[in-house]
Amino acid sequence: MADLPDSLKIGLQSGLEAYKQRWKRRRLLWRAWRAGRGLVSVVDRTKALRRRDILGFACVRNEGARLPHFLDHHRALGVDHFLIVDNGSDDGSAEMLAQQPDVSLWSSTASYRVSRFGLDWVGALLLRHGAGHWCLTLDADEILIYPDWQARGLKVLTVWLDAKGAAGLPAMMLDLYPKGPLSQMTLAPGQDPVQALPYFDAGPYDRTAQARYVNTAIRGGVRGRVFFADTPEHAPHLHKLPLVKWQRRYVYLSSTHLALPRRLNGGFADAALPTGLLLHTKFLADVLTRSADEKARREHFTHAERYDPYYDQILADPDLWDENSLRLEGWQQLLALGLMQGGDWQAV
Repeated sequence: MADLPDSLKIGLQSGLEAYKQRWKRRRLLWRAWRAGRGLVSVVDRTKALRRRDILGFACVRNEGARLPHFLDHHRALGVDHFLIVDNGSDDGSAEMLAQQPDVSLWSSTASYRVSRFGLDWVGALLLRHGAGHWCLTLDADEILIYPDWQARGLKVLTVWLDAKGAAGLPAMMLDLYPKGPLSQMTLAPGQDPVQALPYFDAGPYDRTAQARYVNTAIRGGVRGRVFFADTPEHAPHLHKLPLVKWQRRYVYLSSTHLALPRRLNGGFADAALPTGLLLHTKFLADVLTRSADEKARREHFTHAERYDPYYDQILADPDLWDENSLRLEGWQQLLALGLMQGGDWQAV
């Protein structure tokens, strides 16, 4: 191969990478199918699904305080039905979800880590029910917004994306936090967590184009500033692809950070398309008990030992606010700061 022209080498390498990704996608689809056989149906209302319904997917554990607002916000945004896997909650989350007329619920007490951090379970539901639907896949501590979201919901947005031939809406995670120690920010069930976490970092955010999966990797914000200042390469990724017009051959590769086929990942680089934000409501008082639990269970990161110092810093009950923190005012502010883009959507 050393004697081949550079153009032919590049072509061969690209072909080999595409071949590897096809087999990876098939292997992950098989994992999802197999994982789906282990899910226990609690209540299945999917027979009522209609062809144009927008579907919401999630895997949850002990999210009883966040779930009422999570459901209400995304219902108002345009989600018609939620398909949720409960991973061993003991706080009443499963019982509450089972009572919702627009929720179908499955359960599993198997390892969250072994299931690819819930992706195999959610992937099974996407494989069974998602094809042909616009599907919104989120964590319970994520709230989706995008330019003009209050006036033009997902029904309007997805029709617009269909007309543009766009397969999805990318969104950056924006960590929200309080002023003062984290332990002071408790949340009543049904309360909007965004009201309890009014501050965010406007930057810096590192954006790096990555050729392998044709994506834009994003890191930074408050977690980069406070917890990973000395090891920015270990800071959590903030780029996600939560909203996708699903097909049976699609699969998420790493949380909703990446998907296959890789052409799905290019939205951040397309100036004509809008991007959203996932308002991340992790930093409430329960993050202290969750961090202690996650550190002991070692279920939430591929390299769990790498994140022990991160958990330790959270357990120290820090104040994440500083003089550069901004108070959240609305999507117009976030658009002006460049944290999301309007593209041609804003010209409509």
